[in-house]
Amino acid sequence: MKTFLRCVFIPAFLTVLAGCYTNPVTGRQYAVLVPQETERALGEQSFSEVKKTEKVSSNPILNARVNTVGKRIATAIGTDIPNAQWEFVVFESKELNAFALPGGKVGVYSGLLDLAESDSELAIVMGHEIGHVVARHGSKRMTEGIATAAVGLVGAEVVSDKYGADKKDLFLLAYGGVSALGYVLPHSRDDESEADQMGLYYAAKAGYDPRAAVTFWERMTAAKEGPKLPAILSTHPSDAQRIANLRATAPNFVPLYEQAAKAREAAGTP
Repeated sequence: MKTFLRCVFIPAFLTVLAGCYTNPVTGRQYAVLVPQETERALGEQSFSEVKKTEKVSSNPILNARVNTVGKRIATAIGTDIPNAQWEFVVFESKELNAFALPGGKVGVYSGLLDLAESDSELAIVMGHEIGHVVARHGSKRMTEGIATAAVGLVGAEVVSDKYGADKKDLFLLAYGGVSALGYVLPHSRDDESEADQMGLYYAAKAGYDPRAAVTFWERMTAAKEGPKLPAILSTHPSDAQRIANLRATAPNFVPLYEQAAKAREAAGTP
């Protein structure tokens, strides 16, 4: 009975708890354990904390740029983030980064704005970060982490029962390495590639040129300092692979970009 509970009932119970989410852009389906209401509350709380600890920029030009691009992307996203209360904030930092949190909270560091030479490049980055939120990648990884840990604990108990308690820690050590290299890190790289695709889609839908992704990432790659992890140990695709993927994929979204640009021109919208 104990073996049944550990090996069958508990994993099955976790699977039932985790709902199946369909990415509205890519159509990919995966289990997500955390309710969207909880995601939104955590996102709002985290963003409030970031604004307390990071220096918020008062530069009117930078803020206007980020808000203009952000609002256009928010319109393109529509209901893909339900009940979003959009907020776009520039933080004073040389960091070449941006982030998005559930609920429509987006932060962009001033260092990234210096690197992104065009609004299309900025839209690509913001679309990518918001894409993570739409895809619910954070909750997906949390769900996968719970499932992976549950499987590991079940396996450790089975090993302990059969080979003795002294083999349990050895199994957990080996399982941790194998699961990270064979499951966790590849899935993280898949999520990043999916967010890249979503960034292209949302930027193009908002009337920004998706081909700017290639020039931006070429410049980002050149600006990076320090040693780089081997691709197999990284949570992200290699820069070379990422650029190659973007170069191959971006043209697919050019018709959407041209259509959006013509619609904005016809409506007299800048």
